[in-house]
Amino acid sequence: MLRERPRRLQARGRRDRAVRLGTRGSALALAQSRAIAEKLGAEVVVIESEGDRSSAPLADLGGTGIFAAALRVALRDGKVDVVVHSFKDLPTAPHPGLAIAAVPPRADARDALCAREGFTLDTLPEGARVGTGSPRRRAQLLARRPDLEVVDIRGNVDTRLGRVGSDDPDRALDAVVLAAAGLDRLKRLDAITQYLDLGWWPTAPAQGALAVETRAGDVKLAAKLDHKPSRLAADAERGVLARLEAGCSAPVAAHAFLEDGMMFVSGRVYAPDGSERVTASHALYVADSKDPAGELAARVADELLENGAAELALLGAPSTES
Repeated sequence: MLRERPRRLQARGRRDRAVRLGTRGSALALAQSRAIAEKLGAEVVVIESEGDRSSAPLADLGGTGIFAAALRVALRDGKVDVVVHSFKDLPTAPHPGLAIAAVPPRADARDALCAREGFTLDTLPEGARVGTGSPRRRAQLLARRPDLEVVDIRGNVDTRLGRVGSDDPDRALDAVVLAAAGLDRLKRLDAITQYLDLGWWPTAPAQGALAVETRAGDVKLAAKLDHKPSRLAADAERGVLARLEAGCSAPVAAHAFLEDGMMFVSGRVYAPDGSERVTASHALYVADSKDPAGELAARVADELLENGAAELALLGAPSTES
């Protein structure tokens, strides 16, 4: 584990040292974790996982959950006091002994196309090679443009962007699809040639949101960072995923937002090849429900299941999120 210069925080029972914030060592993880550490006055501790050390496909390693698992082990074992996750990467089931202490204000939830020569999704040449590691994005790309060659890729944001327009014919891509929030945190918005609107291109549940996790008895360490509207929206989207019993790599998208006291939640499930999809949307007044996120998630997921979502996307199969 690598440490950055400590920033002192007077926390319960920890007057003699700084709170330790655990994170992965990727550029994106560090960017989002340092922003949280600054607000908490915390010391950043880099945790390496098997997923960071291996170049094997995530399916062979057990899915993106392997990244969260390493951070959670360090938190549970007392090596760090707080960890920061991309909320969309967390399993939907609660982790014993740990708690999501805060969901800070959510960043842009959209996906973005980063293409050579300023192309958009509709103007890419026929047969263009587009890279993504996400089954959801693969299905969405093929639904919109069945002629595209969708290439499975791994690697950090800079590695993926480096393949766009590459001179190496074996690695060259015409475009990649990435999360707008990650590009913003890395100050790479200049690479975007098209933002993909959530109305016709919904994204992964909780995309753009961070989850600040602590041990169950230490939630006060980060509770001040919690933003209720962001947490409600993320919880509703992840609730759809959980009720569908889908892994976080299933071709499932969800979008929730609050407006004028109402909460709106939509869910969409795709066939892996993009040939079919089912959609459901519901809304309610937040004040009318004791659990608006849970109630709406249940309504949306149940309608999706009634319309054949499980058979369409093979929900319940092992997760291979990338």
